[in-house]
Amino acid sequence: MKDRIYLIGYRGSGKSTVGPLLAQHLNWRYVDADTLFEQKHQTTIREYFAAQGEPAFRDRESENLLELSREHKTVISTGGGIVLREENRKIMKNTGFVVWLSASPETLFGRIHADMTTADRRPNLAGGGLSEIQQMLDIRTPLYTQLADLQISCDSLFPDRVAAAILEAWDSRFSSSNPIS
Repeated sequence: MKDRIYLIGYRGSGKSTVGPLLAQHLNWRYVDADTLFEQKHQTTIREYFAAQGEPAFRDRESENLLELSREHKTVISTGGGIVLREENRKIMKNTGFVVWLSASPETLFGRIHADMTTADRRPNLAGGGLSEIQQMLDIRTPLYTQLADLQISCDSLFPDRVAAAILEAWDSRFSSSNPIS
């Protein structure tokens, strides 16, 4: 049984909100990969990006994912761009159940705009605003689609309903041969 759940999706999709709920229901550990990165490097992702550049950030992000892929009974909220590297997609596909939390560009923009801590900690990758989100989704959506074992549209669902849908899918996939806990 895969005993890791990876939450993937664009910034603002709800990964960091749904992840702790899911972990609590499963009685598993929860890790926010972006928060882990910032703790390890003692800087925000935005500052790291500015000082070291995107390739260096993606290298460190991949190293963190490899470490997390060895943890058991863990729900992991990944960074939105984790899917950009094939090696990361392979790690997640081979070691866990991958859930894509999707939302419309307008929903994502509204959530990101309402959460100023996200803006302060994350870099603008394509100039900011709705156009950035659409541009990034054009690149990432095919990768999210390819990787996901489950996709949940989070435009109008409350986080507890998203967590319940993930648990239901997880249970139907794995519980017949192996209990969750």
